[in-house]
Amino acid sequence: MRTELDRAAVAIEGAHSIALACHVGPDGDALGSMLAMHHLCRANGRPSVASWSEPFVVAPHYTFLPGLDITTKPADFPTAPEVMVTFDCGSIERLGDLAAPARAAGELIVLDHHATNDRYGSINVVDPDAAASAVIVRRLARRLGWPLTRDAALCLYTGVVSDTGRFQYSNTTPEIFGLAQELASFDLPIADITRQLFEEHRFAYLQLVAVALARAELDHERRFVATWVTADDLARFDVTIEETEGLIDLVRRVSEAEVSCVLKETPEGVRVSLRAISHARPGGGREEGVDVGAIATEFGGGGHRFAAGFTSARPLHETLEAIREHIPLAS
Repeated sequence: MRTELDRAAVAIEGAHSIALACHVGPDGDALGSMLAMHHLCRANGRPSVASWSEPFVVAPHYTFLPGLDITTKPADFPTAPEVMVTFDCGSIERLGDLAAPARAAGELIVLDHHATNDRYGSINVVDPDAAASAVIVRRLARRLGWPLTRDAALCLYTGVVSDTGRFQYSNTTPEIFGLAQELASFDLPIADITRQLFEEHRFAYLQLVAVALARAELDHERRFVATWVTADDLARFDVTIEETEGLIDLVRRVSEAEVSCVLKETPEGVRVSLRAISHARPGGGREEGVDVGAIATEFGGGGHRFAAGFTSARPLHETLEAIREHIPLAS
């Protein structure tokens, strides 16, 4: 891991320009990590471009992130970058429109924390024990000797707070609290960030949530809860797919379920989000629950043991039944 981090730093130090990219439909960690590096490159004399695949939009709760206004449309992304860095992206296919530039890059650096990452780069800085890709970006900045800026700190904090679920998930470690303290020292608007990321929604979205929760199904034998959002739902309430990102966090609150699932119809296929619950062992440590990362991998996706996803070409209910078959009966 240290060797790969060193190799990444050397490649970046020797580059005349750097192309940065994150996965399609970016979340808080993907955007936060990429934009933090974008700010740091520019602050340290390294010209950079940053982008992600079409649809080139972000969910409303990420619009506060500094640097979105200096990102580059995927159509204008370099076709063969000298050095390209990807963030929070477990496979080259997840880059969408930017997979071709990644394949043509002189050096492809992968920064990620997904256990299912398939190491598609020429340099792979992948640490499944890191709580967020933002953690790895902070390590890289330290190795480069690049001091943080306030904008970079705000972006990194967004990545950390997103992937730890506001410091509630089992990946919240002493390292994370130490990093959060460092980032918060830049006088970040913590309350405003938290509200926009997790609490603020349009009334139309809440109406859609009511419909989705009303149709939720609980499989007691598998301790499995699932619901879905159709294309008709999105059209009826005039809600974008990006706005529905947090729906899984409501569904996973069901006390009778160990595994939760949300399926969403999109033009590209059915997007599936999976979550599992981990429990503390007597005497300390975490019990291993259902590995939803392994389930997602079976369907061509990936993620972590307790949080994962994939996109299915099957119809929505057929996809749901296929997932159900992969979840063991409760003991």
